[in-house]
Amino acid sequence: MEYSIGEVAKELNLTVYTLRYYDKEGLLPFVNRTSSGTRLFKESDIEALKVIECLKSTGMPIKEIKTFIDWVADGDATLQQRYDMFLERKAVVEAQMEEINKTMELINHKCNYYKTALDAGTEDIHKKDKIEV
Repeated sequence: MEYSIGEVAKELNLTVYTLRYYDKEGLLPFVNRTSSGTRLFKESDIEALKVIECLKSTGMPIKEIKTFIDWVADGDATLQQRYDMFLERKAVVEAQMEEINKTMELINHKCNYYKTALDAGTEDIHKKDKIEV
C-alpha cells in the first residue's frame, strides 16, 4: 500500500509543507517517487516519520536527526551510535519530565490552595504570616 503526501500529513497530524521540508533536509531519503516526482509513502516510511517526530519532540535539532537517518542507512556499523543517541535522548526526556513534574506539583498546590479558599469563602484561611500569589 502506498500513500500520498497529503494522506501521510493527515495521518501524522503534520502539514504537507513540513513533510516537504523534511525531504528537503534529507530526512526522507527512503521515500519513493513516481516518474513525475510525486512522493509515494509506504507503511515503513510512516513509521520512520513517527521516529523523526519523536526525536523532534525531545528537542533534537533537524541536523542531528539527519545524522541519525544517515546512520540508519549505513546499517549495522552504526548500531552503537544509534543506541548511544537514544540513551542521550532518554536522559533529555527524563530531565524534561522532572521539570514537568515540578511544575505539576506547583499547579496542584495552587489548585488545593484555591479550592480550600473557595470552600471557606475567603483566602484568609491561608494567611497567617505569609502572602501567597
